Amino acid sequence: MRVISGSKKGRKLHAVPGWNTRPTADRVKEAIFNMIGPYFSGGMGLDLFAGSGALGIEGLSRGLDKVIFVDHDRSAVQTIKRNLELCDLAQQAEVFKTDWKRALASIARRKLSFQVIWCDPPYQMNVYREVMAWANQHGTLAEEGVLVCEHKRELPLPEKCGDLIRFKHGEYGITAVSVYIKMGGAQDGTDCRLSGQF
Repeated sequence: MRVISGSKKGRKLHAVPGWNTRPTADRVKEAIFNMIGPYFSGGMGLDLFAGSGALGIEGLSRGLDKVIFVDHDRSAVQTIKRNLELCDLAQQAEVFKTDWKRALASIARRKLSFQVIWCDPPYQMNVYREVMAWANQHGTLAEEGVLVCEHKRELPLPEKCGDLIRFKHGEYGITAVSVYIKMGGAQDGTDCRLSGQF
């Protein structure tokens, strides 16, 4: 793995040891950033289920000011920190070893606002609608901010979810990427309420 573009272009990244983490292929990563950027003029990102941290690090390389990385796996957290150090980006990051619900609850309490949220969970964890519901309920996706969902191609995701509208979609082998943009006042009655307490 490597950083594809931006200030850290060409830096090699370490993968998480073992088979529990599925890294985003470089061609999919490049497609994602062509959909949402490809570059940024500051702002914050949130890399949920961060794995090696490759998506958030790519965002920092392409101009984000800061990224929060979240993963519950100890090896993943260690790999994220190592990759940030290799790219001289540790000062622009926060890394948390916790599950995604605890992380989102903490972020809501801090009232943070993100230009980009990456949601790339293990494919057996179908948590996309819950993450969308959280983004709607807590308003932590900035106006015209984007939520990037990497998912199985055969898993359908909604066209709309509250203020979130899917505006780009791509398929790459077994992987699909759905990109949602936050558009104020776009609610269409789609049920995007949280199903439980965070």
